[in-house]
Amino acid sequence: MDQITQSRVVAGKATPRGRFPHVVRAGDFLFVSGTSSRRPDNTFIGASADSFGTAKVDIREQTRAVIENIRDILRAEGADLSNLVELTTFLVNMNDFGGYNEVYGEYFDETGPTRTTVAVHQLPHPLLAIEIKAVAHLPPVDAASSGKA
Repeated sequence: MDQITQSRVVAGKATPRGRFPHVVRAGDFLFVSGTSSRRPDNTFIGASADSFGTAKVDIREQTRAVIENIRDILRAEGADLSNLVELTTFLVNMNDFGGYNEVYGEYFDETGPTRTTVAVHQLPHPLLAIEIKAVAHLPPVDAASSGKA
């Protein structure tokens, strides 16, 4: 089997804040770069700051937005959340673990992807409380249809 590697920046999603793709396909695997709740206009779902600069972050809204952004990226490659095999979650504050875990449970159960959650000092923007990177398995269409998957 050819191990074709393809990288893609997905149209309609927030532009990466560096020179990297949203997703890379390597053989049967999709590797999704760290994904946040950032919208294409560079605003954040689940985050705001008042006129004094006091930030308000809703971990539940951000978690939901991150998972939906990952879903959109996977769909651009012909996959979906059901194809995920591994997630790594980065939380700025482990006190947010309960809210994150609650929303996570709306999408996944014990038959879903493996998961690791780690605390990080900070993410690329002060209004980000969570980032998730993902790995999905997606057999080639020809292998799936021929029964050789």
